[in-house]
Amino acid sequence: MEFSILYFSGDGSTTESDKYQLLLETAKLADKHGFSAVWTPERHFHPFGGLYPNPSVISAALAMVTEKIQLRSGSIVMPLQHPVRVAEEWAVVDNLSGGRVGLSFAPGWHADDFLLRPENYTERKEVMWRDIEIMQKLWQGEEIEFVNGSGNKVQIKTFPCPIQSQVPIWITCQADATFIGAAKIGANVLTSLLYATIDDLAQQISLYRRTLAQHGHDPKSYKVSLMMHTYIGDNEQLVKQQVKQPFCNYLKTHFGLVENLAKRINFQFNPENFTEEDRKQLLEFAFERYFQQGRVLIGTPESCRQTIARLQEIGVDEIACLVDFGLDFQTVMASLNKLTDFKQNYQLRKDTSKYSSLSLFG
Repeated sequence: MEFSILYFSGDGSTTESDKYQLLLETAKLADKHGFSAVWTPERHFHPFGGLYPNPSVISAALAMVTEKIQLRSGSIVMPLQHPVRVAEEWAVVDNLSGGRVGLSFAPGWHADDFLLRPENYTERKEVMWRDIEIMQKLWQGEEIEFVNGSGNKVQIKTFPCPIQSQVPIWITCQADATFIGAAKIGANVLTSLLYATIDDLAQQISLYRRTLAQHGHDPKSYKVSLMMHTYIGDNEQLVKQQVKQPFCNYLKTHFGLVENLAKRINFQFNPENFTEEDRKQLLEFAFERYFQQGRVLIGTPESCRQTIARLQEIGVDEIACLVDFGLDFQTVMASLNKLTDFKQNYQLRKDTSKYSSLSLFG
């Protein structure tokens, strides 16, 4: 099991001068202590916007303060971009970082985001798959035909040449169809348990691995990365007290998934007569469900170890630890130090167990 750090802050309106202190300090700590990657998203506008409107810009900055860790988009909303710009910008980051770029792509969903490319909204999923293929060809140095401002067809190559001959690709997935699409093109997947249970995810991973094999890809060569809200402390009740309000505030900006969760388990509420007290109760209910069902990596080292073991059983390869969901800087840093110890102890235990098993066979 690998561990990476993922950011998805909704607090883009802050006027503090050190808006990126948490990003920079946690990325440097993760780089120093053997985390596999840092992921930064593409998020636009209120109420869903944050500190990360362009992950290539953020990753260029991170390239300057890290040495080993992979720098990944989490995710590029491809239908909002031109594939030429994606290839160019990320080739710059690949050079600045010494070849540490990885890219996850998403089709987008919020109509307001598409004021950047309104013509792509209706067919956004088809556009994503098409433009990923174009971007990959450009990355590998192929000439691609486009139409210029005069309406003429031109062949272009993008520069600078990246260091990696092929960039590692992820697809951000929730629906079965997207897992299948990722498998068909031989891409890794980035997913979450926001909309799915662990049992749901187990079925999707199985579908993904089968589809990889059906299309000539080695299922063992591809990675399932799982985003999880993460906070580790020493006392379960104290942890719950610390994270409950920030987590509920975070859920307010994703209230649709809270409503979906309530409907899924027949939690009774009437949207037409919905009060602020109803909203509060529903958010607290959602927090308890996520907490109790192992859909977040929030708790003590022992409870988190049990969660990780279950996820490893179903085929998760990496936990993308979402750390910036509203806790203050010092609290996040203290938790990240505990996460570092947890990661090292967990990986050491698994290695020790593996070699002990091998020794039984001489």
